[in-house]
Amino acid sequence: MKIKEFIGSTVLDKNAYEVGRIDNVDFDTETGKIENITLTLQKNLFSRDELEISFEDVATIGAYVILNKEISKEIEEEPEAEEETVEVKIEDE
Repeated sequence: MKIKEFIGSTVLDKNAYEVGRIDNVDFDTETGKIENITLTLQKNLFSRDELEISFEDVATIGAYVILNKEISKEIEEEPEAEEETVEVKIEDE
């Protein structure tokens, strides 16, 4: 399989649930082996998340890329930082 065929492949978790598509692949420059793959997870029509997993978590590659672990459908979102208001006074000399 060529790398351009691998990128964009549908990824299934160990329970055969579709979790996303392969978006990027990280290689070890010395050995040429794949270290990590980045998945684009479709949350809804307008929102996507990315998840980086180790290539060791890939069970098989074929028509689908099947992982040997379960991926939760809901990725925990980081809480947004609360806006902080800072008052600045500029005094004339």
